[in-house]
Amino acid sequence: MKPMRWFVLPVVALIMISFQRGNGAVSDMEWVQVSDDGRSFVLDPSGVKFVPWGFNYDHDEKGRLIEDYWESEWAKVEEDFREMKQLGANVVRVHLQVGKFMESPDRPREAALRQLGRLVKLAEQLRLYLDLTGLGCYHKQDVPRWYDALTEKGRWDAQARFWEAVAAQCANSPAIFCYDLMNEPVVPGALKQNDWLGPPFGGKHFVQFITLETGDRPRPAIARQWIQHLTSAIRKHDRRHLITVGLVPWSLDRPGLTSGFVPQKICDVLDFISVHIYPEEGKLDEAIRTLQGFAVGKPVLIEETFPLQCSPHALERFIEASEKIAAGWIGFYWGKTPEECRQSPAIGDALMLAWLELFMRKRR
Repeated sequence: MKPMRWFVLPVVALIMISFQRGNGAVSDMEWVQVSDDGRSFVLDPSGVKFVPWGFNYDHDEKGRLIEDYWESEWAKVEEDFREMKQLGANVVRVHLQVGKFMESPDRPREAALRQLGRLVKLAEQLRLYLDLTGLGCYHKQDVPRWYDALTEKGRWDAQARFWEAVAAQCANSPAIFCYDLMNEPVVPGALKQNDWLGPPFGGKHFVQFITLETGDRPRPAIARQWIQHLTSAIRKHDRRHLITVGLVPWSLDRPGLTSGFVPQKICDVLDFISVHIYPEEGKLDEAIRTLQGFAVGKPVLIEETFPLQCSPHALERFIEASEKIAAGWIGFYWGKTPEECRQSPAIGDALMLAWLELFMRKRR
C-alpha cells in the first residue's frame, strides 16, 4: 500500500493543479509588485527584481489591431507571442479598443472578454506578463456613435464599466503586469474641443481627450478625478494588479504644450508612472532631462520607445543613460521576425531589424 499511496498523491495533486489553472485560479507565475523603496518592481513571493523588457504588440505587419484577427487567426497570435518570447521579452503591451469590448455604455461584449481570457492563458503558458492598455479609439471607424454622443460623466461611467469587466476577467491571473487606463490621455486647455480624439498619426488616433471642456476646473484635478473614477471600478474586482497611465512626454508642468497629467500631481493615485519617449537625434540630454521629470517617487516605466526620430545607436545610448531612472523599457514588435526583416527590401523593415537586434543585444 505504501508505494501506491506514493504514486496516487502526486497524480491527485497534478489533477487539482490542472483543474485550478483551467478556472484561472492558480498559476506558477509570480506576481509583479512595486519594490519597498518605490523605485522598481519585484516578483512576489520571491522578492526577485523584475525589469520589464518587452514589446508593444499594438498592430501586426498589416496595421491590424489584435482584435481585428484574434478570433479568425488565433494561430498568428500564438506564433507572434512565441516569437516575442524567443526574442527575450518578458512583457507584452496589448491595446484594447472600447468599440470591440463594449456593446453599450453599460454592457460589455462577452465574446471579447472570453478572447481576452484566452490571451491571458497564452501569456501564462509562455510566462509573459501583459500590460493591458484599455479604452483605445485608434481606428475611428471602430468608435461607436453612442460613445461619442455621451456627456463627460456618461463617457467616464462607460469607461469605468469597461475596466470593471476587464478586471473581473483578469483578476486571478499573475500574468497581468498592469492595467494602463488609457494610451496618452489629455485634459484640454482653455479652448473647448469638438472631438474626443487628437489628430491621427499613421492612420491611428493615439491621443484622447478625457473631457471636451475644463470650465474653471484645474486640469490636473480633472486628471486625478478621472484616474480615481476608473481605479475604483477596477478595485471592485481586483485589488492586486498594478495600475498606471501611458503619458505623453509633454505631461510635465512646463511652459508650452502640456497634457494636464502632471506627474507630481497624479503619482499618488497610480502605482507607477509610464511615459512614452522617442529620443531625437542629437538631443539625448534633453530626452534624459524629460525622463527625470517623471521620477516623482514611483517606478518609471518607459512604456514606448523606438528609433523613430533617431538612429538605433542613439537609442541604445538613451537606454543606457536612462538606466539610473527607468525601471523598464517597452519597444515594438509587429509580427516580422529578424530573419523576415532581413530578407525584406523595405526601409521600415530595415529599421525594425536594427531595433530587434538592439533588443536582443540588451535583453535583461
